[in-house]
Amino acid sequence: MQEIIALWLTEQGLTTAYSSLGVSIIGLVLILLFCSISFYIAKNYVLRFIHKLTIASKNTWDDLLFDHQVFSRISLLVPLVLLLLLTPLLVNTDSLLATVLIVFAKIGLCFQIARSISSVLNVINSLYRQTATERYLPLNSTLQVIKLAVYLVATILAVSQILDRSPLYLLSGLGALTAVLLLVFQDTIKGLVASIQISANKMVAPGDWIELPKYGADGDVVEIGLNTVKVKNFDNTVTTVPTYALTSGSFKNWRGMLNSGGRRIKRAIVIDVASIRFYNQEQLETLKSVQLISDYIAGKQNEIEKESPKLEAKGPLTVATINTRQLTNIGTFRAYISAYLKQHAKVHNDMTCMVRQLPATEVGLPLELYFFSNDQNWVNYEAIQADIFDHLYAVAPLFDLRVFQHPSGYDWQSAKTSADA
Repeated sequence: MQEIIALWLTEQGLTTAYSSLGVSIIGLVLILLFCSISFYIAKNYVLRFIHKLTIASKNTWDDLLFDHQVFSRISLLVPLVLLLLLTPLLVNTDSLLATVLIVFAKIGLCFQIARSISSVLNVINSLYRQTATERYLPLNSTLQVIKLAVYLVATILAVSQILDRSPLYLLSGLGALTAVLLLVFQDTIKGLVASIQISANKMVAPGDWIELPKYGADGDVVEIGLNTVKVKNFDNTVTTVPTYALTSGSFKNWRGMLNSGGRRIKRAIVIDVASIRFYNQEQLETLKSVQLISDYIAGKQNEIEKESPKLEAKGPLTVATINTRQLTNIGTFRAYISAYLKQHAKVHNDMTCMVRQLPATEVGLPLELYFFSNDQNWVNYEAIQADIFDHLYAVAPLFDLRVFQHPSGYDWQSAKTSADA
């Protein structure tokens, strides 16, 4: 081919010196033309034809080949292969231009093949996410290690082409750089070991809700990679956490709560101690109309009648009040809360449900509610919690109890108005 071009240039009146340069220029133009045409055909005709076949197919895995640009990256191999094959035919192999083109084609092929393999690995990862039932296999980290190895091999091959040395020559020199490589890839090595530990111990998996206050992460795990773990927070921001941080530090995983079917509610109502008192018989008769505690009051009254001696009342503070068991408003209110929770449709009946007193503080006596909702959705969970405490705050005065809060400006204003009156 070069002789034909040189003969044609000679017939056009060019001298031998300029003829050699003309052959190189024309050869380069033809190479670029053929490579451009081949790439255009591959991208606009072959790829479109394959895309139509993929759409017509009932399989879903072949759609991933286009989503991850597998065919697009393979199509780039066509002009590089043509460049490698046409250069010796159209350009003098002893010239610098031919050497540059051949080296460029080989380097391009090395990295483009690596990119194609990387796309295929992405397809495998996507298929695994869609079909796998076991979420703890560290496939993503493993594939990233394979990608790193593929690109490392491509880099070594590319450097060997530039230096015109055997790849084994370069590999033999890596032994002396082991310490440097360990320093450069220390995060990668720690991430690989951490991902294996995470998988073996089933510490966390994509989709788990985790909390890492140190890194400001509070949300669902999106991806567990070789070097990083991506956490999508509830405000739709994404926090990137080093993979080894999950094994070297502590974090909270809410998977157990999600699997249990219930979500804990643990809050307290603080009662003003000055409002705690005994009930008299008239007040108890009134409270018997409350269905949730009518049986409780009746049962307690029977216990008191059986266990306590009947003593006559003397004065405003009766002897019976001091020496016998009596129902208090705080105890009755506690029984009411317990009965109210147990009959609530949104409270998990198979999990712990109790109302307990905490030690009194300077602000009053805390009554802590400890139970589980049967709805784990965050929005519904907060609504259930709010509805229950709305009801309890509203019903507390019916038991002659005051919920404690620090005096506000309205309280001082009311006190001043009362004093003036």
